Amino acid sequence: MCVRIIITGGTFDKQYDEIKGELTFKDSHLPKILEQVRVTSCTTLEINQLIDSLYMTDEHRQRILISCQRAPETQIVIIHGTDTMVETAQLLGKASLSKTVVLTGAMIPYAVNGSDSLFNLGYSVSAAQLLSTGVYITMNGRIFSWDNVRKNREKGVFEPIT
Repeated sequence: MCVRIIITGGTFDKQYDEIKGELTFKDSHLPKILEQVRVTSCTTLEINQLIDSLYMTDEHRQRILISCQRAPETQIVIIHGTDTMVETAQLLGKASLSKTVVLTGAMIPYAVNGSDSLFNLGYSVSAAQLLSTGVYITMNGRIFSWDNVRKNREKGVFEPIT
């Protein structure tokens, strides 16, 4: 079975634009990353959008839901910005998909030294293959159910609500 990786942007895929002097999107780093980390399991990449999750609207989230519904794979990883990852997970969780969907992202872009993106990606691909049907967020070595997670902005970590 293949794992579908749906790319939506977020810090994970940002890169430094020397002319603008800011982090922006150009292309996804995921093809290069999968080659670099030597993923040997079957994966399918889908670029859904490249957007900072702070700018994500209900319409953007619906595009993600539709991709999940249409995917022939039952194991899905979504690369997503951390700022609104919980909101997207809630939408997907309430949709009661008959699939295992794991959202992950990065606090530091892949293109920046010291990024957590490689670990989070590997962890999420493994989690998608091992977890039961449902929607989860995996960040920094932890797994959270879609209905029991929040981003603690002061600490810069995800944690259970209860």
